[in-house]
Amino acid sequence: MGSTTATEAFVEFVEAHEQRLRQALSAAFGSDVGREVAAEALAYAWENWQKVSVMENPAGYLYVLGRNRGRRGLERVVPKLMAVDPDHEPWVEPALPDALQSLSEQQRICVMLLYSFDWTMPEVAELLGISKSTVQTYAERGMAKLRRKLGVSL
Repeated sequence: MGSTTATEAFVEFVEAHEQRLRQALSAAFGSDVGREVAAEALAYAWENWQKVSVMENPAGYLYVLGRNRGRRGLERVVPKLMAVDPDHEPWVEPALPDALQSLSEQQRICVMLLYSFDWTMPEVAELLGISKSTVQTYAERGMAKLRRKLGVSL
C-alpha cells in the first residue's frame, strides 16, 4: 500500500468517524476536553495508521484511548457542559446541564449520544464495546435519574 493510499484511507476514516468520536468524548468530559482528547486520539491514529487501520473496531479503540487520556490528565473531572443563560429564553431546560453532570459517566454518555446526538443503540454499543442491552440499561437509568432531578413525571 503506497503512502497516498494510506493517506486517503486515513482521510476517509476521519471524515467518517471524527464527529462521533468527538461527540462521545465530549459526553464523557465536556466539550473542551472532549475535543482535545479526540484530536489526540486521531493524531495517535495518524502516527500509527498501519496498526489502527487493520483493527476490527478502530473508532472504538480510539474512543478508549481518548477516554484514558482524558481520565489521566483530569483526575475525576467534572464535565463542563454548556450553561444556560437565565436572561434569555432557554432552548433547553436550565437545570439540565447540572442534572447531566450528576449522572455516572456511562449513563451520561449513553443518554447524550442517544438523545442529544441521535445515535442508535448499536452505534453506541459498538463504540463503547458493550452490549446493546447494557446501553439500554445505562440510558434507562440515566433518564430516570434525570427525570427525578428535574421533577418530571411520565
